[in-house]
Amino acid sequence: MDLSQLLKPQAVKVVSDVSSKKRLLQSIADLAEGLIGLKSSTIFDALQERESLGPTGVGHGVALPHARLHDLTEVQGAFLKLERPIDFDSADKQPVDLIFALFAPSDTGVDHLKALALVSRTLRDAALCAKLRANSDPATLHTLLTDAQASQAA
Repeated sequence: MDLSQLLKPQAVKVVSDVSSKKRLLQSIADLAEGLIGLKSSTIFDALQERESLGPTGVGHGVALPHARLHDLTEVQGAFLKLERPIDFDSADKQPVDLIFALFAPSDTGVDHLKALALVSRTLRDAALCAKLRANSDPATLHTLLTDAQASQAA
């Protein structure tokens, strides 16, 4: 599994108008609706349900919201970069601006966990996060993410 399988170029977005965690989750759901073919409200509810178990802000300005969804056949991702960081109840109390959301079939087992581990490892790279924060072009962000993961494997 690699990021180029999880993250399609059209699944990368720069967002300027998000001011709360709830609005961010709605933006993720709206973006994902066109990518995975499920209703935005269904995706939003699943993300909210997962967040109620514990925040997915992992620290250093990064959040990894994720949800399991019925009627999904494969793990897919979406990446959002926020122009203004927001509070996300992160473990380190820092606001987030880099968000990689994952969506998995409800009956998936290890693939969901492998995808989360892959994204987490990739976004733990401080140099990569600095490059992501320095760019606002979705195509460039996609390339940075997928190339970074490919170079880590080499």
